[in-house]
Amino acid sequence: MREPFLDIALDLCANLAAEDRYRRLAAAVRRLIPCDSTAIMRLDGGVLVPVVGDGLLPDTIGRRFIPEEHPRLQKILQASGPVRFRDSTLPDPFDGLIAGGCHLSRVHACMGCPLILEGKVVGVIAVDALDPRAFDGVCEDTLATVAALAGAAMRTTGLVESLERVLAHKSLVAEHLQIDARRRIGDEVLGTSIIARRLRDEISIIARSDLTALITGETGVGKEVVARAIHSQSGRAQQPLIYVNCAALPEGVAESELFGHVRGAFTGATDKRAGKFEAADGGTLFLDELGELPLSVQPKLLRALQTGEVQRVGSDRSIHVDVRVLAATNRDLREEVRLGHFRADLYHRLSVYPLFVPPLRDRVEDVLLLAGYFLDLARSKLGVGQVKLTQAARARLVAYDWPGNVRELEHQMLRATLRAAEGSRRQDVLIDAEHLGIDVVVLPVKSEETAAKSAASDDGPEIGNLAESVDLFRRQMIRRAVEKAGGNWASAARLLGIDRGNLHRMAQRLGLLS
Repeated sequence: MREPFLDIALDLCANLAAEDRYRRLAAAVRRLIPCDSTAIMRLDGGVLVPVVGDGLLPDTIGRRFIPEEHPRLQKILQASGPVRFRDSTLPDPFDGLIAGGCHLSRVHACMGCPLILEGKVVGVIAVDALDPRAFDGVCEDTLATVAALAGAAMRTTGLVESLERVLAHKSLVAEHLQIDARRRIGDEVLGTSIIARRLRDEISIIARSDLTALITGETGVGKEVVARAIHSQSGRAQQPLIYVNCAALPEGVAESELFGHVRGAFTGATDKRAGKFEAADGGTLFLDELGELPLSVQPKLLRALQTGEVQRVGSDRSIHVDVRVLAATNRDLREEVRLGHFRADLYHRLSVYPLFVPPLRDRVEDVLLLAGYFLDLARSKLGVGQVKLTQAARARLVAYDWPGNVRELEHQMLRATLRAAEGSRRQDVLIDAEHLGIDVVVLPVKSEETAAKSAASDDGPEIGNLAESVDLFRRQMIRRAVEKAGGNWASAARLLGIDRGNLHRMAQRLGLLS
């Protein structure tokens, strides 16, 4: 007698599908109680729905039983324990449905018990036999025990199904978030310049390994795009890429965000929580703005990188994680190490494969290509027709210094499209230089006659590197303007027709300011 009960209890803990768990439960009941059929039904909106029927015709599972129409089921639902029907004239809900009997076969013996969970009736279990005396030797406690186990099975199955739905939902959400991030941020380094091609080659090399990479470069150059490109080309592409902005982590919560915490670890920790390292298990963790990470958290990050183990705040148990770490910063971490703001051992552990992302001004050839890409995004966002640039707008884009790099270019294209559209929808938009809202030093445009004379003369400009020639011209113009303004940079900026801040940045890049 003990073996079927043990089987039922073990099945409650087994990793089984709901259908298998109920089927094995019904088979165990038939071994415990000599019957022709077993039915386990859940109460759903006042209707009893069969979840398993052992010994019943296949179409029984598709039927729905309204208790008011089946007096025996109603009595079972209203009872507080097992119910036995002896020589009852009440019709049985399974008359004619027992396999092996004829369609007129009437059930002559029936026992049933409500399934009760936490004081609430959630279903019934019913056993039936064609022999009127089949249950004479069956103890009602046996059925009560079976009913308790059936209720537990129903609860276990419900919890498992609920968890599976939650996990499926979260997986779907994560998948859509990654798709959205790829669309919004991108995972491809665009450009035809030599610099862009070299960068893509470096990304391809890094992606083939699981090495930790430190991505450096000025603000707005596209370090996150590079990180996403590495992840999407790696063997972890189908796993999550978890993004962490270290600059947005206050010192008091940084450790908890990265490594998680247990309940009661600190004020406000009302429940346990997994950190970003656990969330990225099997995938990639991208630590953006790493230079802003609090010094107090850095030793624990170093340990996680070295051992692959993390420890939740307030816990003494280590958790092993399989995470590939990519980090990015616009700070000079070597200088931060020298100043004591960043740990030297962590810097060396992170920079196993350093990758520098060049500023946009170093790849002028890519400006118009990128502008076209961002204009297409702007067209989609603003709901306008084709967006085009005039020749004057193109010249200004190429001549501009782009201190904010690719991010600034993206925002400029969105703003310029909005200005040029003037509220129009589904119409083509033409962006002129005036819509860009940027101040640049533009080389004077010569007439065809003047250009021909210059080309024919011996003192015309030599053919050479265009970027170097433009920078030389800028230096000359800035020096003359500052000299004419008596050393006043604000006045010099007005003479040149550009913003004072842009003038200072340009002068610093050109080596005119220390």
